[in-house]
Amino acid sequence: MAYVVGLLVLLVGLVASIALHELGHMIPAKRFGVRVSRYMVGFGPTLWSRTRGETEYGIKAIPLGGYVRLVGMLPSAEAVGARPGVGRMGEMVQDARDASADEIRPGEEHRAFYRLSAPKKVVVMLGGPVMNLVIAAVLLAVVLVGIGMPGAATTTVGMTLPCVLPVDAPADRVCTSADQPTPSAAAGLQVGDVLLSYGGFPIGTWEDFLAAVREVDGGAIPLVVDRAGEQITLSVSPIVTERPVFDEQNRPVLGENGEIVTEPARYIGLSPTSTMERQPVSQVVPVVGSAVWETTKLMVALPVKLFDIAKVMAVGGERDPSVIGLVGVGRAAGEIAATDAPGVGLAERVVTMLLLIASLNIALFVFNLIPLLPLDGGHVAGALWEGAKRQRARLRGLPRPAPADMARMMPLAYGMFLVLTAMGVFLIVADIVRPVTF
Repeated sequence: MAYVVGLLVLLVGLVASIALHELGHMIPAKRFGVRVSRYMVGFGPTLWSRTRGETEYGIKAIPLGGYVRLVGMLPSAEAVGARPGVGRMGEMVQDARDASADEIRPGEEHRAFYRLSAPKKVVVMLGGPVMNLVIAAVLLAVVLVGIGMPGAATTTVGMTLPCVLPVDAPADRVCTSADQPTPSAAAGLQVGDVLLSYGGFPIGTWEDFLAAVREVDGGAIPLVVDRAGEQITLSVSPIVTERPVFDEQNRPVLGENGEIVTEPARYIGLSPTSTMERQPVSQVVPVVGSAVWETTKLMVALPVKLFDIAKVMAVGGERDPSVIGLVGVGRAAGEIAATDAPGVGLAERVVTMLLLIASLNIALFVFNLIPLLPLDGGHVAGALWEGAKRQRARLRGLPRPAPADMARMMPLAYGMFLVLTAMGVFLIVADIVRPVTF
């Protein structure tokens, strides 16, 4: 049931993000006088619609996107002085122009989108992506300022491991009878125990415990814990095994071959809970900026990432979790809601779910800024080119140039649509055939 709840929360968050994205386009378009004939959330068959004023509002069956129909998106052939098209491509361009012209009512030619000034076009087309950025910023503010992020480790046991596994063991590796029990399991340590002393060293912080483990040698070391208000002394016999080396940010250090660097260390097999630390409001903008930058780098490397996924599907191996499709995102949401991992409470689940929805909105923001049709960035690029031509003409005292002939880019837009569809289907197949281990 919890898994289904996670999927529903993700679906609601995704639909709300799409709806607000389209509002980001519609509101400024209406303010600038453009007639908006349709506002739809989703694709496919219409489940519900209602007309208010001159706009039909509706919800469609497939919640994987949405659109607003701005009347007169493409200028007519007369407006740009274009000749009739030749060949299949020419017919495609002319059909797009005719369809756009047919939407314009008699006497409302001035309300066509293509007649807007270049700055107004940019505002309308950036309205959607910017709305996604605002959603992400609000969600991150709620997490950072309102709830907090997992911070300092406490002295309360959050998890005890049942057996000693190799450092390079897969995440889904389960213990077998041949595996050695961890010292914490052998000693009877339980989740929720509060560490008080180890080998006679008092424990006030998690760092105190780590220092005591390093200092105290030998076996059968007394570990005093508070269990439900009662002090209990356990006998712990640490083992020496290869453990990962961590850097100052508590991330595993990787060697030149890409494998985790290890060193012999005393090992008990437990991890602590952590406090939820709220951040100041001043941290929201840097965090949003960092997330946008990291997502941008990921978008630039997307072709390479897709090739790597195809290679993993062909020859096997672990997938890079940085690129997943809709199935993978849904699975992540379900596992977040359904996890029963020790130390993971409601606050941690809410934080992770909000971060997931925020990351989706940042991805939508960055992806839509790619300057190619049919993405919003393609329309922005066209408006900027039109504005540059008009400024150049004004400075040279030349007549005002015609609007940018965006209809000529429609074959490219159709091609990009096919590429994006193929990429989405490929990632869905990859999520099913070679799922990411979260």
